[in-house]
Amino acid sequence: MFILDAHLDLSMNAIDWNRDLRWTVDEIREFEKGMTDLPGRSQNTVSLDAMRKGNIGLCVATQIARYVKKDNPLPGWNSPEQAWAHTQAQLAWYQEMMRQGEMQQISNSNELENHLKYWNSNDDNRKKAIGFILSLEGADSIVTLDHLHKAYEYGLRAVGPAHYGSGTYAFGTDSIGGIGEKGKALLREMERLNIILDATHLCDQSFWEAMDVFNGAVWASHNNCRELINHNRQFSDEQLKELINRKAVIGVVMDTWMMVPNWVRGKTTPQSADACLRQIIDNIDHICQLAGNTNHVGIGSDLDGGFGKEQTPHDIDTIADLQKIHQMLYNRGYSKKDIEGIMHGNFLRFIRDVWS
Repeated sequence: MFILDAHLDLSMNAIDWNRDLRWTVDEIREFEKGMTDLPGRSQNTVSLDAMRKGNIGLCVATQIARYVKKDNPLPGWNSPEQAWAHTQAQLAWYQEMMRQGEMQQISNSNELENHLKYWNSNDDNRKKAIGFILSLEGADSIVTLDHLHKAYEYGLRAVGPAHYGSGTYAFGTDSIGGIGEKGKALLREMERLNIILDATHLCDQSFWEAMDVFNGAVWASHNNCRELINHNRQFSDEQLKELINRKAVIGVVMDTWMMVPNWVRGKTTPQSADACLRQIIDNIDHICQLAGNTNHVGIGSDLDGGFGKEQTPHDIDTIADLQKIHQMLYNRGYSKKDIEGIMHGNFLRFIRDVWS
């Protein structure tokens, strides 16, 4: 079944982790054996080859670069200008992958429909360019609103104002605070440009303030349910209902600390916690029960989003294993039409509506 994955940090893996994603997953793992500089070395799950094998022909692919002030302990760049420059290096990688015929940027309705026809043709998918919609995870690199316009011109179509901690425009995971005047100005300009607001990572206060200010299209590219795992990184039922009322789609995320309770980083393993795709189906089902239908949930895997198999469902070896989800949904009683919506159709409908 065709899959749209609404959140993959492809350029981060290429530029920050020095992974050639044209290699197979096994080739990357073999090359990284013995490396200890970053968590998840030699335990990657994503490559362009694995995406093709899994029929993941379209994704939302990110740029990401955090600006941190001197008293901020989080890793990041010491100025927003440096963060902007880093996103431009990530952009250059996407553009080079396009020149190599490995990827194809999608930024409007015509490009979307043409890519879907191309991908679903009878030609060999192993040689096809993977489509991507460009998103920015954390807006710290937007130095000024002029930079937002520059980013829109090169194809940026979604922005998450915050990531972890306090940001320039909003507060994110594990922090408390509002969006402020800079955040409001950013959201107003995003709305004017028809850029999608990615509510993922917004802390509760910033989330609700953003909902008050922003009247454009909203999604949550990679978010699970707080009712199942009680942490501020997840959305409460009240927040999920707000998103559903705004016709949003929520992509369920495959990071195991967000899937099972009492996860201890560096100690708990997917096997010891029995963290598997079953919990992902539970999150999908919870969102569907809140909505009263299956129209507001999809996949936003975040696989290799700064972690590897040590923090990935134990029944996923590579991203191609996302194909297991549709059979699991069928076993839960979901219809073929509903499953197609969850695997790709809901996000496609959302994007078509926004770009129409």
